[in-house]
Amino acid sequence: MIEACYLEIAGALGFVEIVTPDAHPAPDTLPTVLCIHTAGQSGVQYRHVARDLAARGYRVLVPDLPGHGRSEPAPGGPVTSLTDYGDWLCAVLDELGVDRPYVLGCSIGGKLTLELSVRPDRPLAGAIAMEAEAGPGRVNVAGLRRELEDVAGPARAERTYLGTLASVGTSVPDDTARAIATMHKREDPEISSSDLIGWGSHDVRDRLHLVTAPIHLVAGLDDPWIRASEVEQVAARINDAQPGLARYTGLTGIGHYPMEEIDDFAAVVDDWIRELDETSGSEMVSEEIAS
Repeated sequence: MIEACYLEIAGALGFVEIVTPDAHPAPDTLPTVLCIHTAGQSGVQYRHVARDLAARGYRVLVPDLPGHGRSEPAPGGPVTSLTDYGDWLCAVLDELGVDRPYVLGCSIGGKLTLELSVRPDRPLAGAIAMEAEAGPGRVNVAGLRRELEDVAGPARAERTYLGTLASVGTSVPDDTARAIATMHKREDPEISSSDLIGWGSHDVRDRLHLVTAPIHLVAGLDDPWIRASEVEQVAARINDAQPGLARYTGLTGIGHYPMEEIDDFAAVVDDWIRELDETSGSEMVSEEIAS
């Protein structure tokens, strides 16, 4: 079952899609997975994953961040702080009465997963942070701020299309890659540039010792936006403070958008969540998976 929900959050309406198994008598009792999209995009990136995860017995929450998709803009204008987005996501969880969710995020959504993971006052059941380093993202923040003055140029949509194609992994069929890029062209350039400022300035390296829930760090090995070795180091640093709490997976042939690039990604996530549930003080697991 799919429920479209608008919530009053910080003076504006935020959209959340809630997906649960059909005819389940008590969906609120199911384990909850919060899915967080990438910069400039919306929850539509999880259009297949949410449905398939629900069929596997989860309650899936897919919000559109402020100014994205069907959510109203933030009253103060486009958001450039991922910490502020983290506060907004906590407010969404409060409005829906959700405690200890699993969090799954990619790109800025991966950084937001890290942000939510280092808030011990808001414990999680587990986290899967994809395509995100703990330190500032590799973008020119000053250049992005200048670009905000001229984001409506006609070439921007084509740059998004071509940039997405360049960020998809080599294992992804051409027709799938083109479909992903075409969907991504829908973004608002002012919102996406603001998101990338957040990506380039967000840093949780000094808070990694606060992670208390099992966490899985994932990197597409064809991703041009990150260094997989740095993502692997995030897992190692977490395990320095909490041995066995983190694991790392490198995805061969996959780029920046695993949830859109990998067939039957819900099955992969289901396996990862089960592994998080089994985490019990073992050594960090580091692996590479071929798609």
